Amino acid sequence: MSNKLNNPIWVMSSAYDKLSLTELIATAKDVGAQGIDLCVFRKDGTRQDHTATHLEYENFTQEDAKRILDQFNDAGLQLSLGAFENMIGGDEEQRVKNQNHLLKLIRIAYLLGGDKNNVKVGTFVGYNHELGNQIDGFQKNIDEYKRVFTPIVKYAESLGVTILYENCPMEGWRSSRFSSTYNNLPATLAARKLMYAAIPSQAHGEIYDPSHDVWQNTDPVEVIKLTDMSRLQRIHVKTTRNLSTQARVEWGGMYPMQHVDATLAHLAGVTIPQHDWDRHHYEAMLPGFGGSDSMDWRGFVDALQERGYNMPFEIENEAKNSKDTGNFAATNQGFSTCINFLAPMLWNLNAETGYTYQAGGLLSYPEVQDVPVASMDQL
Repeated sequence: MSNKLNNPIWVMSSAYDKLSLTELIATAKDVGAQGIDLCVFRKDGTRQDHTATHLEYENFTQEDAKRILDQFNDAGLQLSLGAFENMIGGDEEQRVKNQNHLLKLIRIAYLLGGDKNNVKVGTFVGYNHELGNQIDGFQKNIDEYKRVFTPIVKYAESLGVTILYENCPMEGWRSSRFSSTYNNLPATLAARKLMYAAIPSQAHGEIYDPSHDVWQNTDPVEVIKLTDMSRLQRIHVKTTRNLSTQARVEWGGMYPMQHVDATLAHLAGVTIPQHDWDRHHYEAMLPGFGGSDSMDWRGFVDALQERGYNMPFEIENEAKNSKDTGNFAATNQGFSTCINFLAPMLWNLNAETGYTYQAGGLLSYPEVQDVPVASMDQL
């Protein structure tokens, strides 16, 4: 194994959607985390799955920023922000609201110290299927991404903030009656490379979640070998157990299970989706919690360390046997077990405390001028 780089392990707050910020901070400390990726979804948003809002984002002031920094420094925790929505497709009214919400989060990150405090802003890009259904539809989505995100990235860059895209395809984001399950542009390494070429700023990068590549039979180790490490700012710790089911054999491991007439499917003895997310024959897991998965975590961490990755590992708990149980204790067990699973790979051995994170400094209090809330029509 490569020399350890003392990466912090954070929790993503979507698993604690019922907790207040104060309760969330206490819980993160209890499970042994060093930071929190705060989900700050729109309260009037249309997305229903794995959302939370842990900051009051309307009328956010410099005094609010100081209070948040005080809370996190008192707890010895770091933080980032994120809201993951469709920014280039779907309903036009919702799309613009999502874009303007992202601008609010960029401003809040700026008031919290931005890149100087490692406060990033996570987002999806989404996908425009009206364009995607046309000839050269993928290129047209790249072009639409460039049109929408060029001013957003420029705005973030002007404030010293980095935007991070997550690679989830959002495979259940549309009805199973649609044949495609590609619903978020940065879902593949090729797309991310094209995005950075289209907008050659360093003010955007990525959150890489290996679980999304595992069910596509893509090796995350090979992805890391081909990744521009200057773009990689976060790793989502979530994993996948690929299921050996009749449906996987019938429909194949690379293609989504399709919805057809239920009577015909019964007559043919063919499996069809039971819900919109039931397309790719896998189970979401946390590494080390409740069984083995379909990924070599030791090899993955080794590859990251060999390439000098020194940013946070963020546990995104969507596991069937943890967060999805609805049981608070099981959710906490998933997080704490996952931290202990990662500890020998990330942290050095201490004679008294075992594998232990060597804490860094506190968040700084930025000396910045306030800026007004921006909207897309102003950029």
